[in-house]
Amino acid sequence: MNEQGMSQNGWIESPEHNADGNSLSVLDVKTTDLFPGVTVRKDLVNKVKGNALVPSYVLEFLLSAYATNTDQASIESGVDRVRAILANNYVHREEANLIQSKIREKGSHRIIDRVQVALNEKTDLYEATFSNLGISQVIVDPSLVKAYPKLLVTGIWCMCQIGYAYSGDPREVPWQLLQLKPVQMSRDDRENYMNQRLQFTDSEWIDLLMQSIGFNPDLFSDRAKLLHLVRMVPFVERNYNLVELGPKGTGKSHIYSEFSPHGMLISGGEVTVAKLFVNNSNGHLGLVGYWDTVAFDEFAGKAKKAGRDLVDIMKNYMANKSFSRGVETFQGEASMAFVGNTSHNVPYMLKNSDLFEELPKQYHDPAFLDRIHFYLPGWEFEQIRSEMFTSGFGFVVDYLAEILHNLRDADYSDRFEKYFELSPTLSTRDKDGIKKTFSGLMKLIYPDGNASPEQMEPLLRCAIEGRKRVKDQLCRIDSIMGEVEFAYKRASDGEVVAVQTLEELDYPRLYWRGRVTEDEDETESPVTDDATAIGGVTAANGGEASAPTEEASAVPSAQPQETLTLTPIERLAAKADGKQKELVENQRGITYFGLFGPYLAGAKKIAIEDAYVRKPYQLRNLAEFLETVLRCKNPDEDVAVHLVTGHNDPEFVDAQQSGLDELASTFSQLGVNLTYEFRDTLHDRSITSDTGWEILPGRGLDIFQKFVDGDWLNPLLRHQQLRRVKECKITYRRTDEK
Repeated sequence: MNEQGMSQNGWIESPEHNADGNSLSVLDVKTTDLFPGVTVRKDLVNKVKGNALVPSYVLEFLLSAYATNTDQASIESGVDRVRAILANNYVHREEANLIQSKIREKGSHRIIDRVQVALNEKTDLYEATFSNLGISQVIVDPSLVKAYPKLLVTGIWCMCQIGYAYSGDPREVPWQLLQLKPVQMSRDDRENYMNQRLQFTDSEWIDLLMQSIGFNPDLFSDRAKLLHLVRMVPFVERNYNLVELGPKGTGKSHIYSEFSPHGMLISGGEVTVAKLFVNNSNGHLGLVGYWDTVAFDEFAGKAKKAGRDLVDIMKNYMANKSFSRGVETFQGEASMAFVGNTSHNVPYMLKNSDLFEELPKQYHDPAFLDRIHFYLPGWEFEQIRSEMFTSGFGFVVDYLAEILHNLRDADYSDRFEKYFELSPTLSTRDKDGIKKTFSGLMKLIYPDGNASPEQMEPLLRCAIEGRKRVKDQLCRIDSIMGEVEFAYKRASDGEVVAVQTLEELDYPRLYWRGRVTEDEDETESPVTDDATAIGGVTAANGGEASAPTEEASAVPSAQPQETLTLTPIERLAAKADGKQKELVENQRGITYFGLFGPYLAGAKKIAIEDAYVRKPYQLRNLAEFLETVLRCKNPDEDVAVHLVTGHNDPEFVDAQQSGLDELASTFSQLGVNLTYEFRDTLHDRSITSDTGWEILPGRGLDIFQKFVDGDWLNPLLRHQQLRRVKECKITYRRTDEK
């Protein structure tokens, strides 16, 4: 792109604006510049779809052809053109007879339909079948088959000019194919795709993939983005088995129904052996023989039933990529995705059963579940809201789906082995699951297979966590199955890194029922013996625990007498240990009180340096920190809190000054005296207390992920331990040891 922002094809003007008059992002400009003709503005699909049952990937292909420009007038003109094409040419199945009549009366007519071609060996001719129009045996020129080979495989949606010429011979088909143009991708563009990928940073590329599946990446954390990409792994990895269980409305089945023409979604989750594998009566292969991904929607439900023969053949296929019916063995490469809703939250399931509790009885079988490569935690996905959808540019999904389909031939499962070594305690199935997930994520983010150890490690951790979630639940279901160590060793420094699931961090006592953990011991100390748990979130791992009252502290216990004679504030301060704490992205149960309380207990002076206390949510963070200070001080004493922050954001200058003054006024009446100063050269973040501690929070007070904080009915507004956090480290050190 040149200095004025002009692309080589002349489509992008500067400044950039979309159809709503908003400036295009840098990512949108780069995407439309480097991938001309295969990108589309994602919010246009619903505007043109109407009541047409045409798949979204077909609509996006049309939009990419007619509304691919980025200026307002061109897009509006293109959208109108696509609407007219759908109205005049798309064949609704119930109107097939009417369209056939129109072709006869006019002599020819242009239609949009799904076309499947087969060779008739008796006549040595290629013949086409039109799905919605309901006609078949239409002669196809061999040059078309050579140009668009997918016509012979899965069939493709096409714009066709169909003619009618009745010869009087009842043996001849009157329908004539005069012209055919695919409205799906019909070529392999992998080489260009991989070359252009090198022009994007990792974060830009992941955001582009998020926009390509319709979501605004700005509203998702890094972990949430990675979990969304795991949903795409079945399309890029052969024989991959995925389970996702979670609340309703999180978009679990959408990607399998709308994302790719190579995926099949089975509604209701119930299917027969003949439909899925092979029909013994005629020898025809089932779905696994023709689709890249077979997804079972609404798979959960204890009342649902499945035949024993179906479960057995599925187990064999998921393990061996083959299935037997009669005397013949068949091979298949279709991935399996099982998605369903849960009736209870995570702590309830962990306390009363396991995370697979919603599955039908026939599938709640260790032998079946052990073949699952990844358990995607559906409860970590937010319910879909309108603001989550993007108005930015992304790949036409059919283009991306075709790329992923062709990347199934690649295998990147061993790319990490030069830099990382999996724990030797892992079983073969554990390693297979980890390697296949890692390979799939590599193809999505680094399609050429080249990545540094630092780039590979997050993908490996994600892959290990997903398999660990499966294995840990299997250990609950089957007592014979032994626990293994889900860890890896770095070749660079020899460090062994253990991987934990978020459920294990959030609910340690429930996750490991009957096993005492270090976190349990901590929550049973005198300071936290009256800790409350809100929504199942405990005080472990930096979680909140109220300091006990004087009456509670007098209750006899096994603690030493000198500990019992301390005041609640002194006992809280006694917990300060100087260790570093690492917060895992999306973890819950974290609060300011749990992180900072022991180090601030009894303080008279506290100094905060944080350059980013400017925006409304950052002022809310400061208010909640001051509430923590209020809890950690003696009622008859005052605490001076001095804030040093930045003041160079013009949009928030007035609101920042007003908010800080309001906080100072409010908390001064409660014995917490806030003062502040501005220093625009400030970069580091720290909290220093005259108790002798300095805290270095990697993100300052901004540790929580975004949530809807304008709704006072939202419990996340009042209870920090229900919020999810950002990944960061917090270091504690004595000021006399600096």
